[in-house]
Amino acid sequence: MGGGETRLVQELLIYAASAALSCLVLFAGLRHLDPNRAASKKAMEHKKEIAKRLGRPLIHTNSYEDVIACDVINPDHIDVEFDSIGGLENVKQALYELVILPLKRPDLFSHGKLLTPQKGVLLYGPPGTGKTMLAKAIAKESAAVFINVRISNLMSKWFGDAQKLVAAVFSLAHKLQPAIIFIDEVDSFLGQRRNTDHEAMTNMKTEFMSLWDGFTTDPNARVMVLAATNRPSELDEAILRRLPQAFEIGIPDCSERVKILKVILKGETVEEDIDYEHVARLCEGYTGSDLFELCKQAAYLPVRDLLRDEKEGKPTRKPRPLSQSDFERVLATSKKTKVAATEYSRFSSSSSWSKNREDDYEVPVALSELSKLVLSHIMNLRPEARDP
Repeated sequence: MGGGETRLVQELLIYAASAALSCLVLFAGLRHLDPNRAASKKAMEHKKEIAKRLGRPLIHTNSYEDVIACDVINPDHIDVEFDSIGGLENVKQALYELVILPLKRPDLFSHGKLLTPQKGVLLYGPPGTGKTMLAKAIAKESAAVFINVRISNLMSKWFGDAQKLVAAVFSLAHKLQPAIIFIDEVDSFLGQRRNTDHEAMTNMKTEFMSLWDGFTTDPNARVMVLAATNRPSELDEAILRRLPQAFEIGIPDCSERVKILKVILKGETVEEDIDYEHVARLCEGYTGSDLFELCKQAAYLPVRDLLRDEKEGKPTRKPRPLSQSDFERVLATSKKTKVAATEYSRFSSSSSWSKNREDDYEVPVALSELSKLVLSHIMNLRPEARDP
């Protein structure tokens, strides 16, 4: 009897050990098969870094918030400030008062309903005028948590996960507040709702708007949405209502171009007698991005002269300083982005290649129409053939 009980206990122990080992192997296998495993690990590092920088305890997040946490940007890693942006003085002052000050001094905006912080700010204007740079400067100056929302991280092949990821954006922002949710090219995500939109995209837009400014939104939360776009006319009306403050970042004028050139050339080796106003007048219609590319092209000319001197047997230690003539030489051969794009589209529409392509398409279209016409005649003749 004693031997039977001993054997039973041994079998039970073996069974328990095998079950525990199976559970351990299954748990380890599921962890390796988790598609968000790498994102969760990276998110944990981000959360530790944010908690250390903000002096807060490590927050508890779910798996969806871990995916969004990978898009949290540390302002200490951003090297763009308001002083790094030439011109736009009025816009920078307004952004400081409407965006940065409520996040840094909430005590000034806690008296009454009229001083509540803005829930949304829109930056719009042509490409290359500095909208994204302004967003980086806001993140740097405000020292708030900056969540750079990428649409690719909100998409999922599983039904319902997209809405949960959108909800995770706002829940993580509330846990880390004060926070700024930044959406670049917002028209591609929150554009006008149409009947042809996919159901998943429509649900994402609805979830985003309801969490942004809906029935359950906390009005006292220090969470703001900052959006940038080149096409504000394509935004949904409900989105525009949630972006009451809109700033147009237009083409810089001559004085602003002078400031942009001085900011770009700060710290570079340039001649002291450069007439920035003369160069700015030659750059009529250029954006900040166009001016940066202009300076880059001009900076290659001293290097080109050095290589030519070395080829001719005149070695020099370093390239010469950048001169005003370098800018004039580049301006004589380059064009601003908008002009180049317009001329290219005009050339493409009038080129023989595009005409040949259109002629090639006309043949199958004509054959398709002819086949439809023949088929309709056959279908009309069938009932007549059956009549006695």
